[in-house]
Amino acid sequence: MTLYYRDDAVQVTSESIRAGGHAVAITDVTFVWHARGRTTAAVRGRVLGRGVLVLLLSLPPLVAVVCVLSLAWSAQDRGEWQLALIILAACAVGALALTPFLEIPLSWLDRSYERGSKVHELWVQHHGREVMLLRTPDALRFGQIYRAVQRAVEQQGEHR
Repeated sequence: MTLYYRDDAVQVTSESIRAGGHAVAITDVTFVWHARGRTTAAVRGRVLGRGVLVLLLSLPPLVAVVCVLSLAWSAQDRGEWQLALIILAACAVGALALTPFLEIPLSWLDRSYERGSKVHELWVQHHGREVMLLRTPDALRFGQIYRAVQRAVEQQGEHR
């Protein structure tokens, strides 16, 4: 027996698929496909959170550009370029010092995209019936499970 995928809710082996309270023998599976399910509140919340995070990451650079242009404009009017350059240098050093702290929100953004913004369903045809084995909004996990099921069914087809 070959294990293709396993987590706390799903197990895909060369003999069977166990998911969603179903246990399906690979030899009885005639067709595998996926579909897009109805969006859940968790998915809508993830998309909204992603938008807020992008907005929060975009605002500081935009505010900085406005401040730099304002500072340059006022320095030109008063002829005090030395003070303006000192302020710009201090802000640039501060921005570079804070750059490593961007790792945390950027990793949240990456994880949000990995999980996806849709609900995925895994279906199989089993003894002539269509059975939904899995429904998840986690795109990364769904892709791993779907590929494992495909490999298990392909391997079974080669051994027939």
